[in-house]
Amino acid sequence: MVADIGMGEGLLIIWHSRTGAARAMADAAGEGASSAAPCTLLPAENVTPADLLAAGGYVFCCPENLGSMTGAMKEFFDRCYYPVLGLIEGRPYATMIAAGSDGTGAERQIDRIVTGWRLRRVAEPLIICTKAQTPNEILGAKRLSPDQLQRCHDLGQAFSTALNLGVF
Repeated sequence: MVADIGMGEGLLIIWHSRTGAARAMADAAGEGASSAAPCTLLPAENVTPADLLAAGGYVFCCPENLGSMTGAMKEFFDRCYYPVLGLIEGRPYATMIAAGSDGTGAERQIDRIVTGWRLRRVAEPLIICTKAQTPNEILGAKRLSPDQLQRCHDLGQAFSTALNLGVF
């Protein structure tokens, strides 16, 4: 029998970035979220099961590489999946993907994994397409537009506000 650990508090934004786009997205969402309620941003490689248990909701943010989420984000899920299985069911989540052209492959992977945790999607996937197509564009540092960053900010603010109000 699993002990009742209760609902965590605040929003946890788990991110990984290779060229800066996903990091900028996570930072913008965190800025929006922290204006409404407690928010923690952690790089995927530093997230522990205790961090997941302490949070009331999650934003997963990473780039899509070769049609998949990045290895660092996958490694986070591999490392934390079983220690929290059955302990975070019903908690809300959202996703933000930085992509060159599509983003849906990484989105589907994350959705499949968190289905096992029985998390509840509370926002439409936010996919920011950078349109990077050449090797130099793909590997180069990314700069997102103010409009793209505002969309991330708004997602973080709305999620955190609703979480703080007990909507989820």
